[in-house]
Amino acid sequence: MEHVFRERITTEEQLEALRPVLGGAPSKLVMDKVIHALDAHGKAFIAKAPFIAVATADAEGHCDVSPRGDAPGFVHVLDDRHLFIPERLGNRRMDTIHNIIANPHIGLIFIIPGLEETFRVNGKACVTRDPELLKLTAVNGREPLIGIGVEVEECFMHCAKAFKRSGLWKPDSWLPEGDRPSPAQMLAAHVKGKIELTADQVDQMLEESYTKWLY
Repeated sequence: MEHVFRERITTEEQLEALRPVLGGAPSKLVMDKVIHALDAHGKAFIAKAPFIAVATADAEGHCDVSPRGDAPGFVHVLDDRHLFIPERLGNRRMDTIHNIIANPHIGLIFIIPGLEETFRVNGKACVTRDPELLKLTAVNGREPLIGIGVEVEECFMHCAKAFKRSGLWKPDSWLPEGDRPSPAQMLAAHVKGKIELTADQVDQMLEESYTKWLY
């Protein structure tokens, strides 16, 4: 990879030397926005968020980001310092769960459709089968088998620049359906030589899982 990425920045000193051209030091507002427990505003944001991105890493530092989504408020605020995320049915790889067992550090981004600012929470996580929490997060009479407990260490708002640049919530910026990548074609190509499936077969499998195995 050396021939691909040139003029790498590998020290804090090199980075600090670039500060003037990167816009200077962060503002006092940006530096002071971090809080170390959930206040009423953070709790209200989480209660309205139907989607989060979950960042974890294994013991060797190999990183992973995984989406989680459900009805708004599916992440339960237990108190100012603790959250519970029910683990719904998925692809059974359990990448996030394996990572948490090996390395408890976790990062979350809470996203509310239509709102360009996001809310970030960093902390430590555990995998739990707490019966009260599993019962609390049942859907259609089905309790999750496990969940993720999060101890909040810091949380803060993140500005809207990424969403404004991408136009994420603007329907006129979305690709027409015919121009979008085909998940079925991608999966069929990625398993070729190991599992022989056509894109149509993969598409049928995906649709079945989306209709029968959400909870």
